Amino acid sequence: MPGFVREKKRITEPSMCLTSPVMQETLIHSKGNLHPSSPAFDKLDSPLLPGLPDDVAKYCLALVPRSSFPAMGGVCKRWRSFIQSKEFLTERKIAGMLEEWLYVLTMDSEGKESHWEVLDCLGQRHKLLPSMPGPEKVGFGITVLNGKLLVLAGYSVLNGTASASADVYQYDSCLNSWSKLADLNVARYDFACAEVNGVVYVVGGYGAEGESLSTAEVYDPDTDKWTLIESLRRPRWGCFACGLNGKLYVLGGRSSFTIGNSRFVDVYNPEKHTWCEVKNGCVMVTAHAVLGKKLFCMEWKNQRKLAIFNPDNNSWKMVPVPLTGSTSIGFRFGILDGKLLLFSVEGDPGYHTLLYDPEAAPGLEWQTSDIKPSGLCLCSVTIKA
Repeated sequence: MPGFVREKKRITEPSMCLTSPVMQETLIHSKGNLHPSSPAFDKLDSPLLPGLPDDVAKYCLALVPRSSFPAMGGVCKRWRSFIQSKEFLTERKIAGMLEEWLYVLTMDSEGKESHWEVLDCLGQRHKLLPSMPGPEKVGFGITVLNGKLLVLAGYSVLNGTASASADVYQYDSCLNSWSKLADLNVARYDFACAEVNGVVYVVGGYGAEGESLSTAEVYDPDTDKWTLIESLRRPRWGCFACGLNGKLYVLGGRSSFTIGNSRFVDVYNPEKHTWCEVKNGCVMVTAHAVLGKKLFCMEWKNQRKLAIFNPDNNSWKMVPVPLTGSTSIGFRFGILDGKLLLFSVEGDPGYHTLLYDPEAAPGLEWQTSDIKPSGLCLCSVTIKA
């Protein structure tokens, strides 16, 4: 699990690029006054764009560049509510306007401070995220739900007292702001979490007293509520999870029923509400990501090979990692434009990011890329909006 140090600086959004004169005038007004003076315009039942049917207005708003979303959210309550909704992402998808950005938690070279930064598919940095509420943490989990970044639970020290957390914070990538969600039922750290079928699961980890956990729970964003589900057959910690074929897979880490690291894969079927077990997982995984319908992993003992898991037949394929671009041993993963990025854990500013394209012709899968974070990559997520 990554460590986290709250970032103290904040970079404002880049300048807006708008094509609609009506929206441009409205947004220019909103920049000077985030709460427009007209009470009628700031009601949730007011029209999105006066004089236009809502379906047309929604399509118009969906055409605005992503970098302008925070300014749009300050225009009125109706715009803000629409931008926060799943419907807005659907409209963006229909209009072919979804932009894919990579959110990377990076650490400075001295290992003292970390921050979230945002990269687009060209590697351009858009902004730093505002500081997350709450205390500094380690052992937390991250996932993406409905275009929003979730940071879950973790372990913190306050006034010399260490404690496990049940806090859940959500970062809205459209409004560039944090908010708090419902707490977990069980405080935990060093656990597994993942989004599957529009809900979020957390599994295992350590509890408030340092005990290993087998409990699992699921979050429903429509009700903002966590519900306990069937527990694992054994406690498990230091593991990770992913969603594949509509099921939850829990891999890696340790189990109280095994000596050393566990090769067992716990699979949860949301339709049947039951767990089953597969016996050929990875151990001591240092990086993992889902690309397409497959899981990509790298094991600590073999960091010059990609381990690719196919859930259709529970098989693994090993792909050698070339030395080109980085002689480093050790990577963190990122996903952009259907390709796997391998960020070196070394601090050498001259290294090139390795890029793996699973759809490329044989022999052309590996390339180098100039896309890389400003510091050491601790973890990353991809968000489309």
